[in-house]
Amino acid sequence: MAANSVCPAGYGQDRAHRLPGGCICRRRPRGGEALENGLRELGHVPGRSVLIEYRWASGKLEQLDVLAGELVRLPVDVLVAPTTSAALAAKRVTSTVPIVFATVATPVELGLVNSLARPGGNVTGLSYYISPEIVGKQLQLLQSISPRISRVAILWVPGNAGLPPMLEEATRAAEQLGLQLRLIETQEPADFEAAFRSMVEQRADALLVLPDARLSEHRIALGMLALENRLPAMFGSREDMAAGSLIAYGPGRLDLVRRSAGYVDKILKGARPADLPVEQPTKFELLINLKTAKQLGITVPSALLAQADEVVE
Repeated sequence: MAANSVCPAGYGQDRAHRLPGGCICRRRPRGGEALENGLRELGHVPGRSVLIEYRWASGKLEQLDVLAGELVRLPVDVLVAPTTSAALAAKRVTSTVPIVFATVATPVELGLVNSLARPGGNVTGLSYYISPEIVGKQLQLLQSISPRISRVAILWVPGNAGLPPMLEEATRAAEQLGLQLRLIETQEPADFEAAFRSMVEQRADALLVLPDARLSEHRIALGMLALENRLPAMFGSREDMAAGSLIAYGPGRLDLVRRSAGYVDKILKGARPADLPVEQPTKFELLINLKTAKQLGITVPSALLAQADEVVE
């Protein structure tokens, strides 16, 4: 058996083989641990019945096609691609090796699958959001946390193919909610301070960070910059909450990666990706950081606290 995967941060690809011998892992990212846990739950033993080798592109998305092509030529049995960029790269290099994605926001719109119910082709997996409409819910939660919020900055990475549908939905939702949006682009940590200066200059009252592997890797820096600039910050998952963050709403990304092991297991037992429906998140978590709220001088409404799955004090 051979299974290949891209680490959940979207920076690398993992290769796993069901072969005699020991584990050949060099380094395990957070998503790798989640995937391994999922495999263990299904009876696979990393290092014994499954060997996993991690590879990564250090945030250079243009390297993903090269890594995917290298893995396909090994050959391999499965590519696991947790991020949107990784899934698209994997699909570009092979139409025959099964591909399992785990955190792609809009797999149909991006052309990864024909439909959620009948994916077709060699790709299937778990979508990150039910639809881009979750952005509207995030904006609504931001608005409800403080009556003074009327202008929301949206931080996004232009190279992420999964984000344009979310921006379209954010624009539509903002009109309905009476919010003004400030779209702020960023590419790398070196851009963060300039991005926040732009938010302040455009008089943003709050910040929504759209999901991107590169931004997730620097969630602590983003949270602290948001706090320094007095901006209530919304992130899209539990994993992205860090000091300085105020609120998060969305499915657990690492949980989706863990569950992707179920697809790997079925494919290794003979199932075809074309026949395995894409799963959608069923659990969405709301987390609120009261310590950050206090530092920002915000009193979180009791009704919102009652909705929270977890409150950090």
